[in-house]
Amino acid sequence: MGQTIEGLEVHDIRFPTSEQLDGSDAMNPDPDYSAAYLVLRTGDGSEGHGFCFTIGRGNDVVAVAVEALRPHVVGRPAPSCAADLAALHHDLTHDSQLRWLGPEKGVAHMAAGAVVNAAWDLAATRAGLPVWEFLASMSPEELVRLVDFRYLTDALTRDEALALLRAAEPGRAARAALLREHGYPAYTTSPGWLGYSDEKLVRLAKEAVAAGFGQIKLKVGLDMEDDVRRMKLARAAVGPSVRIAVDANQRWDVADAVRWMTALAPYEPYWIEEPTSPDDILGHAAVRAGQPVRVATGEHVANRVVFKQLLQARAVDFVQIDAARVAGVNENVAILLLAAKYGVPVCPHAGGVGLCELVQHLAMFDFVAVSGSWEDRVIEYVDHLHEHFADPAVVVGGRYAAPRAPGFSARMLPGSVATHSYPDGPVWQARRTAPEDDR
Repeated sequence: MGQTIEGLEVHDIRFPTSEQLDGSDAMNPDPDYSAAYLVLRTGDGSEGHGFCFTIGRGNDVVAVAVEALRPHVVGRPAPSCAADLAALHHDLTHDSQLRWLGPEKGVAHMAAGAVVNAAWDLAATRAGLPVWEFLASMSPEELVRLVDFRYLTDALTRDEALALLRAAEPGRAARAALLREHGYPAYTTSPGWLGYSDEKLVRLAKEAVAAGFGQIKLKVGLDMEDDVRRMKLARAAVGPSVRIAVDANQRWDVADAVRWMTALAPYEPYWIEEPTSPDDILGHAAVRAGQPVRVATGEHVANRVVFKQLLQARAVDFVQIDAARVAGVNENVAILLLAAKYGVPVCPHAGGVGLCELVQHLAMFDFVAVSGSWEDRVIEYVDHLHEHFADPAVVVGGRYAAPRAPGFSARMLPGSVATHSYPDGPVWQARRTAPEDDR
């Protein structure tokens, strides 16, 4: 292809979702969904788009961390294959000085993920394929080359990963055709934000079922009596056959999680998500053993090593990858392979601006080329902010439609970038000048 990355732009983009309490939960009562958003540009006019999701304050810190990676990106050839993308991922995650800030966790690691994802968007766009197809077109040997196996080989070796991918290879074309025809199962969190009234919860829960969703999710964790009441209302609204997952967003100690979930158990929660600290592997194992509801976690898990330990400790029933928390596509491929090795379903987190757009590609790649299954697997869906993307996620009848446009579905519309830039975009200027009662 012969083109070089000649530019990297970074934007601090924020959406005032706190105004309607969209996204509110027990730990994050007033989120403003935000993105440290970047654009890679090549000499021939090609672009790669990526971002790191945050919920407001601190988004500028991530943007600065992305900018710090410029020397690793600008001036290098535009990536076009697995080897190029593996080399970029390695350079971004093994910077001898930035690595000290992690290593492989925190703001520096998330910034690396944003740049890696932008590079995948660039490479897939230039190849004329959506990222899920671009990944699924790679050979097992190429896919294994993407993965950093350091710290993983006590749980998953390169040879084991190759064997998993080779075993799934014969059915790839048939599964890709199934995806294009039927889409991928979804669930919705839109009814369950903690700041919503009971009336809004019930209305949105019924609307979700009518729209074809077989699973919804409720936020829990502030008050047990309130949670029992809300769970009872939700169960009455959706009936016995619809799954209701619950999400504590790291609110509890282990004993509180066991006590709380024992109280909610009569209403048949499908899983409890993030019952305690995302770093507490043994705590998750204790919650899993101490009460009857299955355990899910992953949206705040920092890297593949913590996922490895959660699986080794049999601490989770569902792995929840996040497209913008770890270091991008490459590290998520490693996590998908770990989950396949341990036979644990992957149900991606997507509660945030642009996360639905990104993570659908990873789940679909998993179905086509890794696990070969969508049994017990669903992708989260939240019904807001998609209008700001050029290739928004589409959910019909409770299923994600397979993306067909080239790239990672990550490109924001220029008008949305301009309007929601912080602090000087028109949306934020208007908030600063509006009377307090109007905000």
